[in-house]
Amino acid sequence: MQEIIEQVVDYLKGVWIKRRYLIIATWLICPIGWLVVAQLDDVYESEATVFADTQSILGPLLKGITVSTDTEKQIELMVRTLLSRDNLERISRMTDLDVSARTPLEYEELIKSLKEDIIIKKTGGRQQNIFRITYEHQNPETAKNVVQSVLTVFIESMLGESRSDSDSAQRFLDSQIKEYENRLATSEAKLTDFKQKYSDVLPNQYGGYYQKLTAAKEQLKSIELMILETKTQLESARAQLPKKGDDANQANNNIVGENTIQTTYDSRIEELETALDNLLLRYTEKHPDVVEVKNRLAMLSKQREKEIEDFLNSESSEGGSYNLSQNPVTQGIMIQINQLENLIASATVRANSYQQQVTELESKIHILPEIEAELTALNRDYGITKDQYEQLLSRKETAQIAKQADESTNKINFRIIDPPKAPTEPSGPKRILFFIAVLIAGVGVGTGLSLFVSQISPVVTSGRQVSQVTGIPVFGVVSATENLGLQKWHRRKTQIFILSNMLLLSILFALVVYFSFPDAIQALVRKVM
Repeated sequence: MQEIIEQVVDYLKGVWIKRRYLIIATWLICPIGWLVVAQLDDVYESEATVFADTQSILGPLLKGITVSTDTEKQIELMVRTLLSRDNLERISRMTDLDVSARTPLEYEELIKSLKEDIIIKKTGGRQQNIFRITYEHQNPETAKNVVQSVLTVFIESMLGESRSDSDSAQRFLDSQIKEYENRLATSEAKLTDFKQKYSDVLPNQYGGYYQKLTAAKEQLKSIELMILETKTQLESARAQLPKKGDDANQANNNIVGENTIQTTYDSRIEELETALDNLLLRYTEKHPDVVEVKNRLAMLSKQREKEIEDFLNSESSEGGSYNLSQNPVTQGIMIQINQLENLIASATVRANSYQQQVTELESKIHILPEIEAELTALNRDYGITKDQYEQLLSRKETAQIAKQADESTNKINFRIIDPPKAPTEPSGPKRILFFIAVLIAGVGVGTGLSLFVSQISPVVTSGRQVSQVTGIPVFGVVSATENLGLQKWHRRKTQIFILSNMLLLSILFALVVYFSFPDAIQALVRKVM
């Protein structure tokens, strides 16, 4: 850190030694810059403040009766579009600025400058629509006229837009109402003629023709399907009844040998035994699949033994005959057969009734459906046209009330808080700031130039620099004596530097005072002269 500070001090010493370049730069830059700033034309700013009041007394009274528009959005949109090209051309014509433009290029520059120089700001916050319009020009009257023109265009655009929208909506509603009146009269005439022509065959109030026919067909189809299902169940039940005399033959067929009886479970038992052998080759006795197959084999074996026992009992009965009436399974099948036959009989009666109804309805298919369809279409067209016509009438009344409300009182009232005035004193340019900026620029350039020269042709200013350059340690420093004249020469250079800067600052002070109080200075000069 100490080395950095010492290096900065060396740089400052170098600048101080080469300070003549600072004097040269400031005297070359500052007077010229101040002269240019002093020659700048005065600019006059005119401003106006306007308040857009959107709180109308009729708003709460007409709520729900008329169509309300968002005035806040409308004002915001108009502010954004105020500086459009059409409005800028209108402003240029109102202020005669377009006369100064002799070529199309100059006219485009004029429009561009108006768009950039006209400033519209909302100063009242979000809840208050207070706008400030400002414009700067070399001529105070022109600045005032431009602000006044912008204010006029702003107010007229808002009012004209609202009235134009209301008139357009009114014309549109009138044209639509007239069109729907003609359509409604035509629909009423067609419906009246149709009812007079087919008054004796029109459908009654209990439903249309197609609804009845469709319902009857669906019922008939459902009953026929139920009859078909019941007949299938009946045939299946009858096929389950054993025939008399077949039991004995079946019993004889079951005898394979003297000591062997074939049952219905033998083939399934063989299949399960084969599957069990295959499973035991891959799994142990406790595997779930092996346990399941063993349980099924045990169950089938019990059923096989029961069938063999029944077979032997039937063989030992009288003559080996099989009495169907004494078998409970056969009795259950007979009861089921009787129930299915009764169900088929009752469903057939209902099917015949629905078939007769469908036949009667289909006999009128060439008259009623066409009439009903045409009547439905006429009623639908008439209803739609009537509803639209009534809605248009209601909206017309709403639009008429809104128009009358707009004519009696505006939704947006403009109040000019501060009207535009021709300024008497210039608002710019800010010459004092420019003077100071020129001075800073001159000092900065001079300092940079002095530092640059001190680095090109360096001068040793301390023993540390001698030690760094030569590599030889410095044990002491001897000051210049008065006889050499160096101190006197340095004092003279310092005095010249101070006088130069004081003179520059005096010139700057005189310029600042003159342009800060021009009237007082001019009056004082006139008295002296």
